[in-house]
Amino acid sequence: MTAFGLLSTYPPTRCGLATFTAALASALPGRGDPDSQVVRVDDLIPTGPPSPGPRTVIVGELHPGEAAGRSAAAIALSDCDVAIVQHEYGIYGGRDGDEILDVLARVTSPRIVVLHTVREAPSAYQRWLLDRVAGLASAVVVMTEAASETLARRYSVSPSKVHVIPHGVADPWRAAPSVRRSHDRPTVLSWGLLGPGKGVEWGIRALALQPAVEPAPRYVIAGQTHPKVAAEAGESYRDSLLALALELGVDADVEIDGRYRDAPELAALVLAADVVLLPYDSREQSTSGVLVEALAAGKPVIATRFPHAVELLSGGAGILVGHEDPQEIAVALHRVLQRGTRDTAGPRAPANSWEAVAAQYRGLAEGLVQAAAA
Repeated sequence: MTAFGLLSTYPPTRCGLATFTAALASALPGRGDPDSQVVRVDDLIPTGPPSPGPRTVIVGELHPGEAAGRSAAAIALSDCDVAIVQHEYGIYGGRDGDEILDVLARVTSPRIVVLHTVREAPSAYQRWLLDRVAGLASAVVVMTEAASETLARRYSVSPSKVHVIPHGVADPWRAAPSVRRSHDRPTVLSWGLLGPGKGVEWGIRALALQPAVEPAPRYVIAGQTHPKVAAEAGESYRDSLLALALELGVDADVEIDGRYRDAPELAALVLAADVVLLPYDSREQSTSGVLVEALAAGKPVIATRFPHAVELLSGGAGILVGHEDPQEIAVALHRVLQRGTRDTAGPRAPANSWEAVAAQYRGLAEGLVQAAAA
């Protein structure tokens, strides 16, 4: 039996990290294993009490700036056979989230640190911090070969510690049936938490550059404003997108839907789309759950050249375009919509179920436990 402890944001927090952790925690326990024990990180956005999923119990909360909380989190994680810590610069207290170092230094069980962001050009402090986090880890997990290569080139992380385990995909996305659409217009879809950096404005500009065809495509932007963005700037980004669509004369063709959807509802929305557009501004995004899910659904993808997209789409599963380049996006959209989904989707990335991904984590954990016992 293996007892797993996890440290991360967790639902009802709505962010990629929380969703990732909930899925992994539920999939980790094997037959005879105790339920996963989660210490939930408070990201200072009020969301209500935690809502544990299957095979998961919440055993504590970590609040930024609280030394006693860091000690309690370390004790809870040390009570497990293996601790799995999700790392992102923005979720822990202190400068660039450096309070995580205190927790890691106190945990006595083997520690797997999952790096969700590996920057090609970090600040000097961010580089030092990530090197220190990795130094305190028993093993480091990244989700792409690109992130592993960046660690090797830009950081002082022992290659023997680094393991590549891909992002998981929930059941509704794998081998999902086709969905009947309620309209005849081709649909371009972007989804995920909304905020500056998502690049949606470039998608709207690209829509305005489409040649006159019938039926005209529509652009659906699905997702709530990111809670931290909403707390700091309200709905100003969403409002700016609506204003841009009106200015460019495509307001009738742009739908911004801020409803929260569970996995089956979101899968149905994706399956009804003709093409998924990821026009992200970031040049450094090493992991994208949206990208993995779009490929698992068999949809053609148009994405800017961030590392995860370059890795997964270069083999023909989609089209890579320049950042902040609506003209190139427009050409790619026209190409996909003219040829049709079936001809453009090409080879797909492996649809890794959470069960398969969890099995890789279990294998890594078992090796660490055996090494610690020896």
